[in-house]
Amino acid sequence: MVSITVDELRKAQRANGPATILAIGTATPANCVDQSTYPDYYFRITNSDHMTELKHKFQRMCDKSMIRKRYMHLTEDYLKEHPNMCAYMAPSLDDRQDIVVVEVPKLAKEAAAKAIKEWGQPKSSITHLIFCTTSGVDMPGADYQLTKLLGLRPSVKRFMMYQQGCFAGATVLRLAKDLAENNKGARVLAVCSEITAVTFRGPSDSHLDSLVGQALFGDGAGSVIVGSDPVPEVERPVFELVYAAQTLVPDSHGAIDGHLREVGLTFHLLKDVPGLVSNNIDKCLNDAFKPLGISDWNSLFWIAHPGGPAILDQVEEKLELKEEKLRATRHVLAEYGNMSSACVLFILDEMRKKSVADGCTTTGEGLDWGVLFGFGPGLTIETVVLHSVAL
Repeated sequence: MVSITVDELRKAQRANGPATILAIGTATPANCVDQSTYPDYYFRITNSDHMTELKHKFQRMCDKSMIRKRYMHLTEDYLKEHPNMCAYMAPSLDDRQDIVVVEVPKLAKEAAAKAIKEWGQPKSSITHLIFCTTSGVDMPGADYQLTKLLGLRPSVKRFMMYQQGCFAGATVLRLAKDLAENNKGARVLAVCSEITAVTFRGPSDSHLDSLVGQALFGDGAGSVIVGSDPVPEVERPVFELVYAAQTLVPDSHGAIDGHLREVGLTFHLLKDVPGLVSNNIDKCLNDAFKPLGISDWNSLFWIAHPGGPAILDQVEEKLELKEEKLRATRHVLAEYGNMSSACVLFILDEMRKKSVADGCTTTGEGLDWGVLFGFGPGLTIETVVLHSVAL
């Protein structure tokens, strides 16, 4: 009988190389909303046209948002049938849950199916599933529903992340990295799916930060396949996940929070959120890149969660970033709005596609090293160091 030590067993269980994104897929609902005409629609559908001053304020918010269009599952017909969702604070959680419990996994399936198709391997090879959403809660969860919708193996190891907010697209990558590197042969399907039906509500003079959310948020789902030691000639790496960290910003309690109540999910934002992010991002960068000897933030490719234009502007100014550094982030904000956790996966997809279209030498706009940032409730900052792949 051959005996094996615990150390030998642990080594055999672990992958050799770093976690790698092997495929990316994205999806949105069919219903597209034009940002320029949204204020008229929003105040009409919520029976708020008499609030003329607030409507003008909302129009200015939408005009300054840098968003061109968004996708939303909620249609005018559905909102007319469920007037409580159009009120500012009417009991409506049941109506909202009826939508998201069904539609969040369905949208996730669409994004995941695209990632699996690009990956090109049988879905029976998926060993782990991470599902992230801030849109509703249920048991069994959206991870279970997606397992059934995709026909994954019953033995797939599932992780369900509810109510994390905008930073969680990066959290998903951090968890996928750990799973891939510590489980030899693991192939992790990670999905973020967000639908604003849980946060949509009418306007109020006393809750302007809610109105900011109505001007920014959109629906979308993003998915990646993550695994270490890609099979040569079979799997095509897109980005390598080199380092991941999470930190709470000092003195930021209450800067971003959300509460699930009978009226749905309410969001509260403090005005100094852009300042809190921009004043603390330098330390995150230094902690992440000091071991690599990198201190020139313009030498990196950038994937930053587009919380809103003010956050991007202040980060850009604080770090003295060249205008093109946040191009991919601003493009996704313009075309989709803020899709919470799903955004960074859309930006990764945009960057690698544009890099190919522009004839760049790597998936990271021709650069080797990059950074991915998530910002959200807490105030939480997630930092992921990426290494691009040669094209």
